[in-house]
Amino acid sequence: MKLFPALLALGACFFTQAVAAPPAPIRVLVWDEQQPEQKQAYGGKFLGETIAAHLAQQPGLTVKTTSLDAPEQGLDEATLDATDVIVWWAHKKVPELTNANAERVAARVRAGRIGFIALHSAHWAKPFVRLMQDRAKADALAQVPPAERAAAKWEYLLENPFGKVPKRDAPLTPSLAHEGDVWKLTLPACVFPAYRADGAPSHVTTLLPQHPIAAGLPAQWDIAQTEMYDEPFHVPTPDAVVFEERWDKGEHFRSGCVWRVEKGRVFYFRPGHETYAVYQQAEPLRVITNAVRWLATPEADR
Repeated sequence: MKLFPALLALGACFFTQAVAAPPAPIRVLVWDEQQPEQKQAYGGKFLGETIAAHLAQQPGLTVKTTSLDAPEQGLDEATLDATDVIVWWAHKKVPELTNANAERVAARVRAGRIGFIALHSAHWAKPFVRLMQDRAKADALAQVPPAERAAAKWEYLLENPFGKVPKRDAPLTPSLAHEGDVWKLTLPACVFPAYRADGAPSHVTTLLPQHPIAAGLPAQWDIAQTEMYDEPFHVPTPDAVVFEERWDKGEHFRSGCVWRVEKGRVFYFRPGHETYAVYQQAEPLRVITNAVRWLATPEADR
């Protein structure tokens, strides 16, 4: 007679699994300052619209696009509360984003509520810069002897890096110096000493083929037309460098970098330029799709 209750319990278990709700979709926000030049390369559409259209075709994703011209610059509380991952494009209009909106985004990333993907010229996007500054401060604090951390006095230099391109032989940032009882941290410039928008192809190496962001990508692949950025990239040391780009004239760049910032994750993907159709090519789109899924995955499941 004891067998019957056991069978009932087993049947209930199977029924619960059968009717369990499917996983909630990953909610993606594509934020684009929408430069008119983008339409030259993307068939009359903005770059962000092109990326969003591709992501919307992928299973398990819901996608919304917004721009600098939207109410509250597309970053109101309700929109961000309904977002798991932001894909961000910025370039010429970086100063127009309000500091309050930048902090609204960065705070959610730090809290682990939103994953952040910065594309190409978004190396100077205000939320990306703020998150790199946060990471630099955490890395600097870790260099202070534990017994001195609570009482340490700090001075932060280069808090506004926008528009300041370092010379090739300039000291790398971030950098830390200890003078007397003050720790002086030069914050990351979030830029590099050289760039060239001639549309020359780049040659990409997948450095970490086992990383989820690299899933389905070949060991070597080319981008037909792109702008060149050259190292050194003035950012905190990444936790992982997934891709590297090289050019025939000898330049190279860490082109797929991951950082942890408090409870959140940030991914920077370098290829791009508003007049080259980089995001109509299968490989860069695959990178973004992979990064969206990885950033939205709970930490325990990564």
